[in-house]
Amino acid sequence: MRRNKIILALLFVSLTLLSACSAKKAVTKTPEKPKHEVPEVLNKNVPERPIHSVEIIEKPEIEEPIAELKDRKGPTAMREFRAAWVATVANINWPSKSGLSTAQQQKEALALLDYLKDHNFNAVIFQARPQADALYKSDLEPWSFFLSGEQGKAPDPYYDPLEFWVNEAHNRGMELHVWLNPYRAHHSTGGVVGPKSTVKMHPEFMVSLKNGMWWMDPSKQTTQDHSAAVVMDIVKRYDIDGIHFDDYFYPYASYNKGQDFPDSESYQAYLKTGGKLTKPDWRRDEVNGFVERIYKDIKAEKPEVKFGISPFGIWRPGFPKSISGLDQYNELYADAKLWLNKGWIDYFTPQLYWKINQTAQSFPVLLGWWESENTEKRHLWPGINIDFGGDTKNVDETINQIMLTRGMLPDSKGAVHWSIGSLLKYPIISKGLIDGPYKNEALIPASPWLNKKSPAAPKTQIISEGGKINIAWEKADTQEISNWVVYYKYASSWEYKILSGKETNLDIDKLLIENGKKIPLLAVGVTAVGRTGNESDFKEIKL
Repeated sequence: MRRNKIILALLFVSLTLLSACSAKKAVTKTPEKPKHEVPEVLNKNVPERPIHSVEIIEKPEIEEPIAELKDRKGPTAMREFRAAWVATVANINWPSKSGLSTAQQQKEALALLDYLKDHNFNAVIFQARPQADALYKSDLEPWSFFLSGEQGKAPDPYYDPLEFWVNEAHNRGMELHVWLNPYRAHHSTGGVVGPKSTVKMHPEFMVSLKNGMWWMDPSKQTTQDHSAAVVMDIVKRYDIDGIHFDDYFYPYASYNKGQDFPDSESYQAYLKTGGKLTKPDWRRDEVNGFVERIYKDIKAEKPEVKFGISPFGIWRPGFPKSISGLDQYNELYADAKLWLNKGWIDYFTPQLYWKINQTAQSFPVLLGWWESENTEKRHLWPGINIDFGGDTKNVDETINQIMLTRGMLPDSKGAVHWSIGSLLKYPIISKGLIDGPYKNEALIPASPWLNKKSPAAPKTQIISEGGKINIAWEKADTQEISNWVVYYKYASSWEYKILSGKETNLDIDKLLIENGKKIPLLAVGVTAVGRTGNESDFKEIKL
């Protein structure tokens, strides 16, 4: 089955390329030389995402089906994970600079969330721990430098930024996933390493790198215990929907100017206890154990909270055979394939930041390979790079990549956009998304391995008020609700509106005016969607 999906997807690409070549203004380009040795810089020249460049293809026709789910009677809303990263390190995305007032920070946050809502995104991945510090109230790590320009200084007037982001995301019916860097202790843009820094508070598991950063030694039990405590503190105290790790496990070699990570003392201590693994295998084993631990700890505390990782997009050069590039297995000591194979994650977001026709790092070829490794059937929502410029070619590339994810991963569609800054920088992309693949709203795909129980259908009441009807509802059971879906039918087909779990009513016009004709509202219905994405039964109310 997987092989058939990949063949169909590649056939789609071939036909699209053929169409592009025959277009009236088609231009043939010489492919750029792939640049894959050293991670490049995105946004404000900060090394927060490795990326590479290439070619484009033409945009296909887009049809957005309304029915997506199986084993459920009645109309259904489309399912697709639509998220964007919001980076706080170096003030890449938010806040725009350190030292803003509380009101200014909140105004910027609301503008970003409103943008996502207005463009039919349904999730935000918010960086709450950029450098072993906190954009939230923590007893484990200091307030972030990127908030005030001074590490350890709380917002004034006081507020909790993470709590604010969570509440405002949920008010808009969106999930909020907390993005953490598990091992980075100090970023080169993070000011001086002061007395309140985690580097100073825990020197026993810190090492310095030659680019000015500090890193926690991933092999040390104290490192793992500290980072696990940070994760679980957030899980326990905040009403979040997910925990998200990125690609920074052991640092990129360039961060230490090509020299080996300075953990010889830790490795020698391991050997003295009878350890037999080579240093690379030992490093990977420590990271693997930490990933498994985090997954199990989260599930023991709050099973509904998803755990996701966005590793570098290539597992190893030669997997599959046409692929070349950085070897994260031997540089970052991240065995990302193992985590996917074992199901130690709920969603997997490899950073596939290359274009479709970049032969050595082709987006669909890599996506197909990762899908073939998804043996536990977790969500595979790739990270896509949208920072290729503000022209129609970039719009086409972005939309084509989204359409490929839909064709290759029909059972759980989704993508994560790097980053929200590029969406705002290039309005043409935003327009292309809302006019095209994101024209209709979407629910987040369900996670049946977490919970298969659907909430009860809500108790619904309809009141006629002039030219509108008001639909009101309330919970029929105690299960927590993330969204309500109001379905309505004017002619022969159903349409829908997705609302936050905090909303309790909606007005709908009794008549739809279309081409001068009055089309009456014929039926409505409301469903409830639980925290793991399961939707209640649908009960039609004819008017």
